[in-house]
Amino acid sequence: MRKYSHVIVIGIDGAGSFIKDADTPNFDKIFECGAKTFDALASNPTISAECWGSMLLGIGPEVHKLTNGIVSSTPYPVDSPFPSVFRRIREVYPDAVLGSYCDWNPITYGIVENNIGVSHDTAKDFELTPIICNYIKESRPDFLFVQFDSVDGTGHSKGYGTPAHLKSIAKADRLVGDIYNTACESFDMSETLFMVIADHGGANNENGGGSHGGWTDSEKYVTFAASGKNVKRGIIETMNIRDLAAIVLYSFGIDLPKFDEAGWTAQIPEDLFIDTEAPEYKDISHLTGAAPRISKVPHTSELL
Repeated sequence: MRKYSHVIVIGIDGAGSFIKDADTPNFDKIFECGAKTFDALASNPTISAECWGSMLLGIGPEVHKLTNGIVSSTPYPVDSPFPSVFRRIREVYPDAVLGSYCDWNPITYGIVENNIGVSHDTAKDFELTPIICNYIKESRPDFLFVQFDSVDGTGHSKGYGTPAHLKSIAKADRLVGDIYNTACESFDMSETLFMVIADHGGANNENGGGSHGGWTDSEKYVTFAASGKNVKRGIIETMNIRDLAAIVLYSFGIDLPKFDEAGWTAQIPEDLFIDTEAPEYKDISHLTGAAPRISKVPHTSELL
């Protein structure tokens, strides 16, 4: 049975867990009674294609094999044995209104199938947000995925966790507020699941800039938050970012694929929903290179 009429995901590229240190009044208000974590585990390597691919496909980089170069140059196969959540929704709900609006367009081009009627557009964050708001008002999407890229750009140029990086997160928070407020005007929010997630964080270089791709704590631990009618208030103890795919399918009442270490490994976090009957959460540390999962040993970050 379908749990929500509308599901909205806003991805903030490069925000990592630094959201907790930034001035984010909209984030704080939206998720005050929701579930959140600043310790969701990214995919390894902590690079955009590998991470966004995990989130939208429900599988790890060791399975989807996507890289920034691939998603920038190659459309995602429409007959892949690992369909995106967009295709899985379309197969169950042929008339669903689906949208993917990303500053970094390779997500829509290289991770989402191009033959299933997904509305899309791309522009810089501050230009894209009014387009998204108009889309919400006019089309009332069943599922909307948004990606903002400016935070990661600031991390690369100014360093992650720096005042400039935190200021860019605060600016993105205003855009999150714009989208949320538009949704409140357009939807019954009691029937809407609203989520914010980051793909990775970053580590700082000696030259004052930053990079990511390694497995330091500041790269691999990221933010996830959810607000909805059956979301359990509190902290999510254990979560991997690939679990976003399972959460989206659950929200639409779509059965999850069978857990398979050679394929689908997205799960429903145990501390997320009040009424979930999800099986016990499986540790996949050995698949992510994160064994032991919580590591304080620093590793050199790989340049993009």
